[in-house]
Amino acid sequence: MRQQVTSLEAHGFDSPTTESAFSSSSSISSSSSASDRRLKALARHFVDSSPVPVMDSHSQNPNDTVSPSPTSSAFHADSVFAHLVRAPEDPILGVTVAYNKDPSPIKLNLGVGAYRTEEGKPLVLNVVRQAEQQLVNDRSRVKEYLPIVGLAEYNKLSAKLILGADSPAIQENRVTTVQCLSGTGSLRVGGEFLARHYHQLTIYIPLPTWGNHPKIFTLAGLSVKTYRYYDPATRGLDFQGLLEDLGSAPSGAIVLLHACAHNPTGVDPTIQQWEQIRQLMRSKALLPFFDSAYQGFASGSLDADAQPVRMFVADGGECLVAQSYAKNMGLYGERVGALSIVCKSADVASRVESQLKLVIRPMYSSPPIHGASIVATILKDRNLYTEWTIELKAMADRIISMRQQLFDALRARGTPGDWSHIIKQIGMFTFTGLNSEQVAFMTREYHIYMTSDGRISMAGLSSRTVPHLADAIHAAVTSFA
Repeated sequence: MRQQVTSLEAHGFDSPTTESAFSSSSSISSSSSASDRRLKALARHFVDSSPVPVMDSHSQNPNDTVSPSPTSSAFHADSVFAHLVRAPEDPILGVTVAYNKDPSPIKLNLGVGAYRTEEGKPLVLNVVRQAEQQLVNDRSRVKEYLPIVGLAEYNKLSAKLILGADSPAIQENRVTTVQCLSGTGSLRVGGEFLARHYHQLTIYIPLPTWGNHPKIFTLAGLSVKTYRYYDPATRGLDFQGLLEDLGSAPSGAIVLLHACAHNPTGVDPTIQQWEQIRQLMRSKALLPFFDSAYQGFASGSLDADAQPVRMFVADGGECLVAQSYAKNMGLYGERVGALSIVCKSADVASRVESQLKLVIRPMYSSPPIHGASIVATILKDRNLYTEWTIELKAMADRIISMRQQLFDALRARGTPGDWSHIIKQIGMFTFTGLNSEQVAFMTREYHIYMTSDGRISMAGLSSRTVPHLADAIHAAVTSFA
């Protein structure tokens, strides 16, 4: 009853203690409008409705009553969603679900791409904490909506970070940048924009690629095809296959390129190979769409990791770039990203931005303010920026160290096979070459969790856990050749 009364009060009714609160002649005057009478009749209906006698956990009296819930079993059978089957877990996030259910004290999660310290703990960068403290201390800050395109200062600084502060495209105002919901949101907004306004609706993605890529672009309205990228025999780049597939792609097709630290393989083209890719794509008018999720996180250098993108921008051609600050600033849960589109002229860039707004507005209206403010605070302050680059290189160096330690441990055990790809690959992930049977064995016998394709997150390793992983790999390889 009290719940019903509270609901009525929320709609502007006086709090009734009995039905007379609504039916007494003093409460209904002859001048009451028809709408007043209808509202009071509705209120009387709530008060008069006969509840079902049910003993609840706090009741001592069988005459106490509660109203039936629309989610009770009586309503379940008639659910309009009763036909639904349970969806499978996400292949990457599902690894963590399984890991969390495992009570083993030696369990190890190498599935999700999130950085961990040597102690296996999540890391909040010191520079991020400093920036947040500055924001908290600024009493002039408010929580008003951002514009549809996001925080202007953040957008400007993000474009400079990926394209370079001296980029002619920026100086000539040929770049439009919009704040998006991390890398995923940036890719989705870019995909929907292209599906609406670009003449070629086919996008070529590398094989393999991040598992979310085909879903993002398919739902955005594009047709997804693949081009060869990884060679399982060498556990390196299938460069010839890549050139052949892009060479046979229709003129004007969109091509998704990982800017650096290819996910899931950790295999990147050399700068010389990137130049060949650029020449081929420009000769066929293929449209580059870069996914830059690991700038600075791969090599430890922000400029080195952005070089492939800058090569394509320097030739005066057009391209799209999706950025994420999840990895390189550790802002995973803040969902901070950006989409930049480099155009032929300032006028075209302005028109592109106007259309991007029409994509974003019905999707999420405008982006959140906090994460973007953290990034902007760091990028615009020389001291904070310098400290960030130091912390970023420390993260990258630790991952490189984990690669070397794992390689050394496997070599010391005499594990069959050539494991040099572990130290040749770059970035957060290593494509081990383990098959699904070997992966299942390692999970079952050693409580090590990873995706079934053998991808492991190097950031989840530590000096303490490398021997355990090396033992598991050795056992898996020798047991399942």
